[in-house]
Amino acid sequence: MKKILWLLAFGILAAGSVASAQKTKTQTVQYPSGNETVSGYLVTQTTSGKHPAIIVIHEWWGLNDWIREQARKFGELGYVTLAVDLYRGKNTSDPAEAHELSRGLPQDRGVADLKAAFSYLASRADVEPGKIGVVGWCMGGGYSILLAQNEPKIAACVVNYGALPTDPENIAKIQAPVLGNFGADDRGIPPQAVNAFVAAMKGDGKTVDAKIYDRAGHAFENPNNKTGYRPEAAKDAWSRMVAFFKANLQ
Repeated sequence: MKKILWLLAFGILAAGSVASAQKTKTQTVQYPSGNETVSGYLVTQTTSGKHPAIIVIHEWWGLNDWIREQARKFGELGYVTLAVDLYRGKNTSDPAEAHELSRGLPQDRGVADLKAAFSYLASRADVEPGKIGVVGWCMGGGYSILLAQNEPKIAACVVNYGALPTDPENIAKIQAPVLGNFGADDRGIPPQAVNAFVAAMKGDGKTVDAKIYDRAGHAFENPNNKTGYRPEAAKDAWSRMVAFFKANLQ
């Protein structure tokens, strides 16, 4: 009897898992960026009609499993998501190689690839073109705000411990509301840099919400960061992103 009950329970759980998995579909897609071709990890909805969308930008490690997981998590919330491969097929878990990959990415090419990603999503029949946001972590966080500077139709921008602009000309270009999550112990993006960005944004009448987490450093949201992962801060940051995108894209 216990075995039968266990099998029934397992069957119910499995069915629930399948039902959840059927909410979205995933695939690798290619789209043009100037005269070149870029690939990305696309998560689409199984329901018909137009949906809000999110561009997902990877850390300096490249388009890896953790970034794909974030794209799927946003997809499960009802968004069409596109995780862009800025490294054109390369990724690594070695910090030295990641440093070289990030240094070898021309910023203008990265921005062009992201603008092309926006155009690709906006052209899709299943995407609401006026409701496309962007999110990034680490290097991707910096590119998230760069895209907001260079694509005025971005509807919402999230920066997770990414480099921030303070130049008035760059701030003036940002039309989207911005949400930021940062660590108080981050030596690369210190609190004073975050505060200067917030002051510059508010001084120009922009919408910004930045939170600095105590006892958190760089990459505190990624569990692969064995010594720096802060699960409670990561959970809170995720909740903030979910609420922010819901308020601005749905």
